Amino acid sequence: MAKLLIVEDDESVRTLAARALERDGHNITVATDGAQGLDTIRQARGSYDLVVSDIRMPEMDGIEMATAAAREFPTMKIMLMTGYADQRERAEELNGIILDVVQKPFTLAEIRARVGKALSCFA
Repeated sequence: MAKLLIVEDDESVRTLAARALERDGHNITVATDGAQGLDTIRQARGSYDLVVSDIRMPEMDGIEMATAAAREFPTMKIMLMTGYADQRERAEELNGIILDVVQKPFTLAEIRARVGKALSCFA
C-alpha cells in the first residue's frame, strides 16, 4: 500500500491514526512535531505518498512544515488535521499544497476514509 508519515505531537492521536492506517496495510512512519517531520521528509527525500500532520504543534507547526516540505518536494501530498477553527482558516491559504483538512476529533473510520480518498486522487 502507501508510505505515510504521521506528524502529531499528541501521542494518543498519533497512535490512533497510525494503528488505523496500518490496519489498511499502509507503511507508517511517525514524527512528534513539525521539525522532526520535516527532517524525516528530507531523510526520505520526499518519498512519502502522503504526509498527515497536525497543524498546532510546538517548535514548528504543521503549516510551516508543509510550506517548507512543498518548497523542496513540490509533488508530495499533504493532509492536515486540527481541532481549532482558526487553524483550519490558516490552512485554507495553502490551497494547492494541502489536499484536505481533517477536523479533530475524528473516528478511525473517518481518518481511514479521508486518507483513502486522498491517495485515490493520485493513484
